[in-house]
Amino acid sequence: MRPDGRQNNELRPMTFERDFTEMALGSCLVSFGRTRVLCTASMNDSVPPWLRNTGKGWVTAEYAMLPGSSSERVRRKTSGRSQEIQRLIGRSLRAVVDLKALGEREITVDCDVLQADGGTRTASICGGYIALHDACSRLIAANEIDMNPLLEELAAISVGIIDGEARLDLPYVEDAAAEVDFNVVMTGSQEFVEVQGTAEGATFDRGQLDELIGLASAGIDEIIQTQKKLLAVPPLPRN
Repeated sequence: MRPDGRQNNELRPMTFERDFTEMALGSCLVSFGRTRVLCTASMNDSVPPWLRNTGKGWVTAEYAMLPGSSSERVRRKTSGRSQEIQRLIGRSLRAVVDLKALGEREITVDCDVLQADGGTRTASICGGYIALHDACSRLIAANEIDMNPLLEELAAISVGIIDGEARLDLPYVEDAAAEVDFNVVMTGSQEFVEVQGTAEGATFDRGQLDELIGLASAGIDEIIQTQKKLLAVPPLPRN
């Protein structure tokens, strides 16, 4: 039995609250169990120097754990871990964006962890996609762009092996004890964007790898179906 009573293939309770803040072009408060991340998407009418005069835009991300997000106070600084995670978020979002359709503008997706209980990077990708989608929808409504540059859906989830069992969506207590730990990012067409996996306490074989990928794929499909239902309703116009 898992600490929270879930089945091994069961996600934690998941919610997406759109427009949690009203100043950013798009925002979403995403929750997976006790993990909560505020994702906001903001636009800048310029691009990095290497993209000037190319007609292409850019999507990037920043990630931070806020003070009070964990049991010990997190200092306000960008750590090496934060840099690695924000690069993952940015790469993942760009994988489903037509940068040409975005035009020469940059969208930054900020992912601020309000409460951390495992899976903050995967929750950031899931919520960041919602915020980015709403930002792009509002650009279309404002006649800033002609078409939505998002090519398909995007989601991510953690999986791991604990006590010899493959489990989906690990909270911190399981993540800290995992013998094998994976983060998987996939598109709505079930194509892989990134797979991060490592043996923490024991090696794993091909059969276990296939089982973990299968668990992640099914979990991501469930997340994407939730995202699609949410995004079927356009975001409210901004005054």
